[in-house]
Amino acid sequence: MKSIFLKSLALGLITLSLWSCKKDETQIVSNVGSAGNLTASATTLSLVQADAAKPALTLTYPLATSTGYVVPVATSLQFDMKGNNFAAAREFVVSNTTYSPTVSDFNTMLLALGAKVGTAAQIEVRLKSGAAANAMTFSNVLTLTATPYLASAWIYVPGAYQGWNPSTADSLVSLSSNGIYTGMIAFTPNNLEFKITPAKKWDVAYGDAGSGTISSSAGDNLKSPEAIIKQVTVDLKKNTIVFGIPNEWSMIGDATPGGWNADTDMKVTNDGKALVYTLKTNLTVGEFKFRFGHAWDINLGGGATLALGGDNIKVTTAGTYTITLTLVKSGDKVTGGSYTIVKN
Repeated sequence: MKSIFLKSLALGLITLSLWSCKKDETQIVSNVGSAGNLTASATTLSLVQADAAKPALTLTYPLATSTGYVVPVATSLQFDMKGNNFAAAREFVVSNTTYSPTVSDFNTMLLALGAKVGTAAQIEVRLKSGAAANAMTFSNVLTLTATPYLASAWIYVPGAYQGWNPSTADSLVSLSSNGIYTGMIAFTPNNLEFKITPAKKWDVAYGDAGSGTISSSAGDNLKSPEAIIKQVTVDLKKNTIVFGIPNEWSMIGDATPGGWNADTDMKVTNDGKALVYTLKTNLTVGEFKFRFGHAWDINLGGGATLALGGDNIKVTTAGTYTITLTLVKSGDKVTGGSYTIVKN
């Protein structure tokens, strides 16, 4: 009897083991669909600031799905400049089968991607979907053509350098109205303190909140680290301020304070166009040229009409001068310019 019991128990265990093995082999598979076809209501877009709140276009596509064991699947749209292979893409997660960015939003994205105001740009867009970073699929790529417009906003920098008058204060500009403002301010000796105002009045003023931050409730004045032309960048989303050295147009030569070894930076008009630069400085008898980015790749010289790579400009009388440089551009490239030099 005992033998029969033991045999029955052994048979039961073997059966259970085989059943368990069979069950272990049963796998539930998740099948994730690939990115579908992407279409656009238009591929050549007209961006006009008066239509800022209207849709720029409508993109249509299917959302990715999964069958079997259902897993979360993400779907997004990627935008980048044509030819970048989406290396620096702007990505927008979508949950509907259409996406219609406004003219304002599309214009801001173009500028953020590096498109130039007033110049036609080609943008590529594709659909990206998948359940894991290493298992993403992509749709067909569409090319969109659009010309961004200047959607600028300004803030103001009243301070000791200009008599603390908000109505005449220099400004910082945000080309895409994204809350980040930048520009050059010409600080002078013993006149380094200033504040930031959203308008040309004292109703709201940002002061020094410490450690590179600003606040409208801070009473202390902001202060430039040096009495020279500084590149000032203010982020009103993060309430930060950064001072830098301009890397734009400058003067160089033995007639300038820095000689041929150090640039004397010029101040651009903070209008987002970067066409007019000025500088008030002491010049000695000698020569100088204008150059961009503290390098000789792009430089201007010659007579009253400047040419790329032109001759040195002569100064025959030492003194304090106000120099104005006006650039001529073809698209985004400087082709020449003119200048005035007035002895003060």
